[in-house]
Amino acid sequence: MGQELPTADYKIVRLANGVHSLHSVAHRETFHPVIGPVAEARALYVDQLRLRERLSAHPDGVVIWDVGLGAAANPLAVLRATGQIKGRIQLVSFDHTTEPLQFAVTRSDCLDYLLGYESYLKQLAAVRHVRFLDHCLSVDWQLCLADFPTLLMQPKAAQIPKPHAIMFDAYSPARNPAMWTQPLFANLFRLLDPKRPCALPTYSRSTMLRVSLLLAGFYVGSGHATGEKEETTIAANTLDLINEPLDRRWLQRARKSTSAEPLWEPVYRQAPLRPETWEKLRAHSQFSAS
Repeated sequence: MGQELPTADYKIVRLANGVHSLHSVAHRETFHPVIGPVAEARALYVDQLRLRERLSAHPDGVVIWDVGLGAAANPLAVLRATGQIKGRIQLVSFDHTTEPLQFAVTRSDCLDYLLGYESYLKQLAAVRHVRFLDHCLSVDWQLCLADFPTLLMQPKAAQIPKPHAIMFDAYSPARNPAMWTQPLFANLFRLLDPKRPCALPTYSRSTMLRVSLLLAGFYVGSGHATGEKEETTIAANTLDLINEPLDRRWLQRARKSTSAEPLWEPVYRQAPLRPETWEKLRAHSQFSAS
């Protein structure tokens, strides 16, 4: 993997397929590391969430939570895919820093998915809110700059607009375990509007993650391949949004797994299911109905 123009915290890297992406020096992780930011965002979020179809079906607009704004690849993929649809999107991005976004905007010569949006992204980073018309699409974009796990536990989290979709793109559990704990997903689930169908895809397919989501209250299924991964994960507050729900065969594999117990605290480790966790998992309505 070639590299160029390093900075103290981020640098541009060239992936094996020739596409450029961003690399976090501190976390030692590359954003969208195999197929690149645009292709991954389209496969994992835009297509899997059927965002064009859902936007057309909601003339009053849709709310999308973008967990892990980073260099804005995911929300910009959404806008480029939906800009010709007359409607309204309310984006709520979450991150603890604007540093990767600010660095990326200076390198739109390499990160061409940013082209045309630089002024909006600069305003978003500066004042945390921007409104604009993107072709036919009305965009209202808010940035919540905070520690996400802490934010979800605060009363003000209930005032954030309820999502129709959540793009969950945190650093990996090994690098950032606080973003993958079972209590975080439980808090996230409690913030959803039970009358508003909402789906959450993410790149991980780990048993630990899927158990965490199920115990939080979600229905969980196998997600689309991204080119990087043969399978990902999708969760939702209604089974109707899951095309391939996990079944009892998966449940038995989870019982035998050596890495299935959720992270209850923000410390990464791997462990098999505890007996009490297994009993809660097998009682989930997703499996009683299968």
